[in-house]
Amino acid sequence: MKIHDLMSTQVESILPTATLRRAAQKMTQLNIGSLPIISDEGTLLGIITDRDISCFAVAMGHEPNSTEVQKVMTKEVFTCFEDQDISNAANLMEDKHIRRLAVLNHDNNVVGFLSVDDLAHCSHELAGAVLEAATPVH
Repeated sequence: MKIHDLMSTQVESILPTATLRRAAQKMTQLNIGSLPIISDEGTLLGIITDRDISCFAVAMGHEPNSTEVQKVMTKEVFTCFEDQDISNAANLMEDKHIRRLAVLNHDNNVVGFLSVDDLAHCSHELAGAVLEAATPVH
């Protein structure tokens, strides 16, 4: 099975100059936990998660009304290509201890996201392995 068969194709993004509050509001409205940060030219610059906002930005004293997303975003975004096999994506997610991947076409445009929830629709075994690897140890 290919990644394009399972990925979510409705990609909502945010500009790097948006505030943390705007990012949090957008995530709440859309009931999602992350947003890719895409430049005006369509380049993937990073990703911001609800965890970035709640744990890092707020804990470090960043003002949500004035701090721009680009200040706290994760710049290293792991990606895969839409025509790759789903097992390749699952292995990458497991190896990197992550729960989502940006999906690119061969022009390097973001065309979707693949989450561990998407994997669960295909294989509970794959999703379980990724979740186990991505769960922080306390």
